[in-house]
Amino acid sequence: MLKLRRSIILLATIIIAALVLAGCRQAGSSQNQAGGQQGPQPGGQLVVFAAASLTDAFSEIGRAFEQAHPGVTVKFNFGGSQQLRTQIEQGMTADIFASADQKYMQELVAKGLVEQPVDFTANTLTIIVPKNNPAGIKSAADLATKGKLDLAAPDVPIGKYSRQALQKLDSLYGSGYSQQVEKRVVSEETTVRQVVAKVALGEADAGIVYVTDINSSYRDKLATIPFPQEANVQATYPIAVVKGSKQAALARELVNLITGPGGQKILTKYGFLPVTKGS
Repeated sequence: MLKLRRSIILLATIIIAALVLAGCRQAGSSQNQAGGQQGPQPGGQLVVFAAASLTDAFSEIGRAFEQAHPGVTVKFNFGGSQQLRTQIEQGMTADIFASADQKYMQELVAKGLVEQPVDFTANTLTIIVPKNNPAGIKSAADLATKGKLDLAAPDVPIGKYSRQALQKLDSLYGSGYSQQVEKRVVSEETTVRQVVAKVALGEADAGIVYVTDINSSYRDKLATIPFPQEANVQATYPIAVVKGSKQAALARELVNLITGPGGQKILTKYGFLPVTKGS
C-alpha cells in the first residue's frame, strides 16, 4: 500500500512538471510571435564618413532620410577627408564616403575600396576673422602683414586649397606675398571646423575656410572677408558607396537622395554650389 502511494505521488509530480514545462514553451512561443524575442527588427544603420564641412547639411539630409525610412538610423563620422580615407583603408565600418576633394576618393577607387564615385556639390573659399576683428584685417592683402593666421594642414583639402589660392595672389600682391602669409601661420589644423573654432574663440586673428563654414554654430562670432575672385579655388566633392557595405542598397538610396533634388536643395540652403558640367 505504501509503495502504491509513493508511485502515485511520483507520477503526479512528473505530470505537473510536464504541464509546467509545456506552459513555459507556449509562453515563449507567444512572446516570439509578439516580436519580443525575434531576430533583427526592420530597418538598419547606415554609417556615413563625410568631410567636416558637410556637417550641418548632411545632418539635415540624414534626418530627412530617416523620416522617409522608418527604423533606419544614419550615423555620421565627420572629419578631415585624409583621416576618413585612412580609416576606410584600415577597415573601419563605413557604408558611404563623401570627400572634400578628388585625391583621397581616387586613392580608394584605385585600391578597390569604393564603388564608382559621383560629384555631388562644390564649395569656394573665404577669409574669416573674429567679430571684433582685433588685428584690423580688411582684405586678403593684410594677411601678409597683420595678425596671426590659422590654416588647416597641407594634407587637409581646405589646407591644400588655401595654399593654392594664396599662391595665386602672388600675381596680384607680389611674388613674396604667399611666403609672407605662411610666416604668420600660428597653427595648422586637421579639419576645417577646427580653423573655424580657433578664429571664433580669438585664438587666431584670421583663417581661410569654405564659404559654407560661416553657417556653423560659430557664425555669430565671425565676420567674413571675401577672397579675391581671380584667386579663389573651387572644391568639388565626390561621394561613393563603400565596397563590402552590408547595407549597400540602402546606401545607394541615400546617395540618390544627396545627388537628387531633395539633397541638392538642402546643400544649397547651407551655401554649397551645384556641380557644373565638366568639373
